[in-house]
Amino acid sequence: MASAATMVSSAGGLLAMLNESHPVLKLHALSNLNAFVDYFWPEISTSVPIIESLYEDEEFDQRQLAALLVSKVFYYLGELNDSLSYALGAGPLFDVSEDSDYVHTLLSKAIDEYASLKTKAAGSNDEAAMVDPRLEAIVERMLDKCIADGRYQQAIGTAIECRRLDKLEEAITRSDNIHATLSYCINVSHSFVNLREYRREVLCLLVKVYQKLPSPDYLSICQCLMFLDEAEGVSSILEKLLRSENKEDALLALQIAFDLVENEHQAFLLKVRDRLSDPKLQTSEPVQSASAEPDSVQNGNASASEDIQMTDGTQASNGTVPNADPKEAIYAERLAKIKGILSGETSIQLTLQFLYSHNKSDLLILKTIKQSVEMRNSVCHSATIYANAIMHAGTTVDTFLRENLDWLSRATNWAKFSATAGLGVIHKGHLRQGRSLMTPYLPQGGAGGGGSPYSEGGALYALGLIHANHGEGIKQFLRDSLRSTNVEVIQHGACLGLGLAALGTADEDVYDDIKNVLYMDSAVAGEAAGISMGLLMVGTASEKAGEMLAYAHETQHEKIIRGLALGIALTVYGREEEADTLIEQMTRDQDPILRYGGMYALALAYSGTANNKAIRQLLHFAVSDVSDDVRRTAVLALGFVLYSEPEQTPRIVSLLSESYNPHVRYGAALAVGISCAGTGLSEAISLLEPLTSDVVDFVRQGALIAMAMVMVQISEASDSRVGAFRRQLEKIILDKHEDTMSKMGAILASGILDAGGRNVTIMLLSKTKHDKITAVVGLAVFSQFWYWYPLIYFISLSFSPTAFIGLNYDLKVPRFEFLSHAKPSLFEYPKPTTTPSTTSAVKLPTAVLSTSARFKARASKKEAEHKANSEKSSAPESSSVGTNPGKGKSSSDKDGDSMHVDGPVEKKAEQEPSFEILTNPARVVPAQEKFIKFLEESRYIPVKLAPSGFVLLKDLRPTEPEVLSLTDTPSSTASTTGGSAAGQQGPASAMAVDEEPQPPQPFEYTA
Repeated sequence: MASAATMVSSAGGLLAMLNESHPVLKLHALSNLNAFVDYFWPEISTSVPIIESLYEDEEFDQRQLAALLVSKVFYYLGELNDSLSYALGAGPLFDVSEDSDYVHTLLSKAIDEYASLKTKAAGSNDEAAMVDPRLEAIVERMLDKCIADGRYQQAIGTAIECRRLDKLEEAITRSDNIHATLSYCINVSHSFVNLREYRREVLCLLVKVYQKLPSPDYLSICQCLMFLDEAEGVSSILEKLLRSENKEDALLALQIAFDLVENEHQAFLLKVRDRLSDPKLQTSEPVQSASAEPDSVQNGNASASEDIQMTDGTQASNGTVPNADPKEAIYAERLAKIKGILSGETSIQLTLQFLYSHNKSDLLILKTIKQSVEMRNSVCHSATIYANAIMHAGTTVDTFLRENLDWLSRATNWAKFSATAGLGVIHKGHLRQGRSLMTPYLPQGGAGGGGSPYSEGGALYALGLIHANHGEGIKQFLRDSLRSTNVEVIQHGACLGLGLAALGTADEDVYDDIKNVLYMDSAVAGEAAGISMGLLMVGTASEKAGEMLAYAHETQHEKIIRGLALGIALTVYGREEEADTLIEQMTRDQDPILRYGGMYALALAYSGTANNKAIRQLLHFAVSDVSDDVRRTAVLALGFVLYSEPEQTPRIVSLLSESYNPHVRYGAALAVGISCAGTGLSEAISLLEPLTSDVVDFVRQGALIAMAMVMVQISEASDSRVGAFRRQLEKIILDKHEDTMSKMGAILASGILDAGGRNVTIMLLSKTKHDKITAVVGLAVFSQFWYWYPLIYFISLSFSPTAFIGLNYDLKVPRFEFLSHAKPSLFEYPKPTTTPSTTSAVKLPTAVLSTSARFKARASKKEAEHKANSEKSSAPESSSVGTNPGKGKSSSDKDGDSMHVDGPVEKKAEQEPSFEILTNPARVVPAQEKFIKFLEESRYIPVKLAPSGFVLLKDLRPTEPEVLSLTDTPSSTASTTGGSAAGQQGPASAMAVDEEPQPPQPFEYTA
């Protein structure tokens, strides 16, 4: 073609031919012009009207060729709309398989056009009228070509975008690996389908395709059904698997139940559980009471696995009813297990045992904080109590509180409320003993009370934290406590506790109880009531939000308006475009507190969607609203919208993090902390670093907290900045001249870095990439601590244990080994701190003359050389032991540090192994998951390949005896933490603090 073009120097002759009357000449001109259009389009463009007239001439039989030529000329002129409309006129001559820029550009234009028309048509329900059939034909040709060429992913993407579910189904069923294609589809629908309703249609189709397969992937089907909120479908699949004679099917059912529990959708799980009981079976009735009635479990004292074993036992005995069928007995036994899992008890109990047995928290860090905090500074005193609770979340270890009772008892008023509530975080998930643990501080009913209302309110809040998202057993008690008091502090605690325990259940009776408290119009109780209503109605998009909004306009109390603003936002969690009208109403409100709620509504409605429209709206408010609170929250809210794509956040907020407005900088820090939590993302750390030394104290506070969230469970070996950050925290805490705000941030950050005994991370997405509802809600309420410190404890809802816990058919944890194919140092626990030599650092240095310093340095150098020579002959260990504790070695801090560094370096010379063997159950941090391998000769193989979480194991040698781990329960061995075996006096004695302390001597406070 190029040589032809060189022969022809101008298109003039061919253009002249177009005016000839003979059709053959016109055809000759058109086909040659079409061949040379890439070179001569500027010349041809002058004659476009003539070519257009040929296309419009009904008599001319080569109209389509004329249309194609015009289309190409318009393409070169940059008029893509005109180009596309003539390409449609060209019919089959527009060849979708041609590999040219022209075709690629027009195809993508055609697909965009078609997709937007289909979307509009779906909105107006007037489908046929809207779309040009010629356009449809081009898109169909393109899809068919993709499928025929085996480019299934491209076909799937295009079909989803163009809302052609028929073609989507064809692409999936014709692909060579249907299972892989289906999981690709699920990912695409979650990541790229912006409209919730349409995403549901796609998932419905996928479920249909899944179920037609000869070997359906029930794990994926149930995840889709959960998203579609079809409890019926899930329970029928579980029923089918449980009734199967194949033991592996039963294992799969148990695995599905654990996977569903991981998404923390309490209301849905309870629906599935309640549908599972079959009234036709006499045999299964006792099982239901064994597992569905939480109270019977509440009073038990066996471990979860023992408890389930026990139900199996009772079942077997029930199964021996004279005319009972042995198959029904097996089914009943399996049913008991699966109900225990769905109610959350099994996983909570196993997590509790894991966190207790693997607890590696470092009490020395807390001791250092406690010693350096001035007693009069109640903010830092409380922050230390918060840090302790977060550090020991879920471990049931309250040693620090026990050892410092007199120090703890200095907390008064709300600080006392928080101190008591902190027990709820430490004993989170202790469903069996939760109530008895808290008995000493709970309101004592008819006995005239006598306790401090602050510790009583705190204890009710603690019960909510212990039973968060699993409140069946405690809900009634909290309701009674709420009804039987008029003290606003106790109401405050009871409301928060109820909201947590009944999270997302939308229980009408509970709602009415809380509403009654709200309508009393007490600022303190009303704030908690507003938040609590939101927690109860999370994600239901209930019309109750209208009621709440109306009351927010009526009341005069800022606290109540703020509680309601957050509560309303929680009701639209995950509802995406469905929430737009409410968001519009809130963001246009004149009251800045309600606009502030509007930011949370945007954050939660579009949480984890990375939706462009929501991001645009938030950025708009971040730079334009008149209220600092609204601007701060708008930036912070970006963190919630973007946590499914954490690497985007630092880029989007980088300019905001340099804003002149400190509130916007604070928001940017927390946005990064929320969306990049637990990722250790390098860009996130780089963005936060300068903010940790910002000129404004509260910005430093936010940056320190956010940095701890990003770095949780990242080891120093994988990023050296982690060590630097720990030292920075210590420096801020020990610095007498540091502002209270940033000191508080540093103390909280120390707690978050080592959260849950260093065995948990902050996770907002489950392994199947669904939102973890409780975690997102927890962080949303936590971020409100700006106004109300006790809400800091909500961060514990976002903690996920980083554990691999393999379970056998009896839901026991067998001991076996597997491999982590990475250097152990990359994922090890942080080294325990040694007694700091800071005590000497605090004293002011004596003035030393430079000459005498030089003389001393020479002398000490000689002495050191002499010592080194003499030690070479002795064993190498002794020298390292001598330098380790750092006691008496405070001649200079630097010297001490260098000793710490030297020790490990010498050891490293041995060459670190490139793998390590882990024993079930093991700590497996998220970054480590890709290195986990199962040994080939292992006795157990997992039902599904999962590197962490609860994994059911197939036993290949069932006749051999098993060795079990995790047999101890925290309650029975609580004696190691200084309590008694009953587990009841334990924490009670731990916090005898709540016997009201004596009032302090009168004094005058001077700043």
